[in-house]
Amino acid sequence: MEDEVDRLVAAWRRERPDLDVEPLEVLSRISRLARHLDRARRLAFSEVGLEPWEFDVLTALRRAGSPYQLSPGQLLTQTLVTSGTMTNRIDRLAKKGLVERLPDPSDRRGVLVRLTAEGRDRADQSLAGLLAQERAILAELSRAERGELAGLLRQLTAPFDNIPG
Repeated sequence: MEDEVDRLVAAWRRERPDLDVEPLEVLSRISRLARHLDRARRLAFSEVGLEPWEFDVLTALRRAGSPYQLSPGQLLTQTLVTSGTMTNRIDRLAKKGLVERLPDPSDRRGVLVRLTAEGRDRADQSLAGLLAQERAILAELSRAERGELAGLLRQLTAPFDNIPG
């Protein structure tokens, strides 16, 4: 089975035989797959009225376990955004009734961000929708192939996930 990347690679090999274009065979497919995944994510989230960034914050809180709360700093670490961006996101989610700010009992100046019942429901619904979309994307692979692919991708992503700062 030939795909668009095969055609792209063949064209570059013809036009630039002096270059090793082998990385394109893997990374161009990852890039194309990322675009398809982004569309699938947006569809899954829109079905429950969420934006991708809202999903990221709500599910970070949901994964924290009961009582589903984190400090803004912990949310920053998990979502990889700036503190100004996180403050804005928390404000917007609070206005929608999906999160609430509470005083941090261990730090008089600090706050905790907690999921509301509605926020938890939306996080759960959007995750279920996302998993259905992702299963459809992976349907052509066997369980063993999915495991192998996950392991290979982990080898590529782990160094980026373990960079300090």
